[in-house]
Amino acid sequence: MTGSLRLHAPTALEYFASLVADDASLSVLEAALSIAQDDYPALDCQSVLAEIDGLAARLKSRIASDAAPMQRLRLLNRFFFQELGFAGNVNDYYDAKNSFLHFVLQSRRGIPITLAVLYVEIASQIGLHASGVSFPGHFLVKLRMPQGEVVIDPFTGQSMSREALDALLVPYRRREGLPGNSPVSLALFLQAATPREIVARMLRNLKEIHRSAEDWVRLHAVAQRLVVLLPAAWEERRDRGLAAAQLGAVKAAVADLSSYLEHVPQAGDRFAINERLLELGHGDPSRLH
Repeated sequence: MTGSLRLHAPTALEYFASLVADDASLSVLEAALSIAQDDYPALDCQSVLAEIDGLAARLKSRIASDAAPMQRLRLLNRFFFQELGFAGNVNDYYDAKNSFLHFVLQSRRGIPITLAVLYVEIASQIGLHASGVSFPGHFLVKLRMPQGEVVIDPFTGQSMSREALDALLVPYRRREGLPGNSPVSLALFLQAATPREIVARMLRNLKEIHRSAEDWVRLHAVAQRLVVLLPAAWEERRDRGLAAAQLGAVKAAVADLSSYLEHVPQAGDRFAINERLLELGHGDPSRLH
């Protein structure tokens, strides 16, 4: 008789890796939800997904099968923003919990991207063509309607006019040194974000929150996910290495920082990273000359 087969439950990172392994099967909703498992390891993602499906089913049961898209959109907005009460968390915008879908579902408060993920999922389940938009500084939702595209701000529930979208772009134009009358097309900023881009933006939001708080443990956990999600984004490997160094994990830090310099030899911060490696006992003094 052979020995019993011993199986182990996947870790939170292994589960996430399985969700984002292939673009064709990447579910934004499930991958985004799983991000919270670093802070809430007992989180039952399948139960939360079922709860979201239940909300969508509730709305779908009220919509006639032949309802026009615009009627579906009006019903969705009333259901999501008024009946369920979803809105932006204006009182505690930078709370990390705003990036956790199960918390947003419970509190009905979040940031634009988490509200958008929930909104798009319900919209899709009632037959609307909705997608997230990685607009500079403010995540939006775009719906493809027979009359043209409708852009919604998931933070406020308001439909966005061209003038309002242009106003949102002002800080970006200033930051990039673009004049107010720059011919940069608004359409360039309204492209649908891919599932991988959406999950990356969520993780980067969390990364900045943890970096500001100097919470190196949580920052490293988020960086681990970003490296899994974006294996060719060497700056994410660099940031994981810097977090590892703060935690005293010298071997892991050296591996990541050395890999960054190897793959991005002309990086603008290459001297600073090499100095950090020297501090860890593994830099190359010749790089500093």
